[in-house]
Amino acid sequence: MSDCLFCKMASGEIQPDVVYEDDEILAFRDINPQAPVHVLIIPKTHIATLNDLQPEQAPLVGRLFLAAKQIAAEEGIAERGYRTVFNCNAEAGQAVFHLHMHLLGGRPLGWPPG
Repeated sequence: MSDCLFCKMASGEIQPDVVYEDDEILAFRDINPQAPVHVLIIPKTHIATLNDLQPEQAPLVGRLFLAAKQIAAEEGIAERGYRTVFNCNAEAGQAVFHLHMHLLGGRPLGWPPG
């Protein structure tokens, strides 16, 4: 998708602060962090929202969680605790319409968030 910010990052057109990358996934630091560790984990394939996921993409979503686990360990927050979040559509706070997981940690996270 030519006008998608995250697609531009996945293609290398824009260079984010990358913390993890493989053939299918890119993870980078959020430019407006809400916690000391705030990483966005995206599939390199454009999927607009959770509502657009197809059953055959389930393994890809699982790999996003495995990447989050690895990044949390590398960032030193795995044992203390961390949060993973998907926002779906505008009312839930999704600002970039390319599926992405937020990985947050490094401080106590209250509930409800916000």
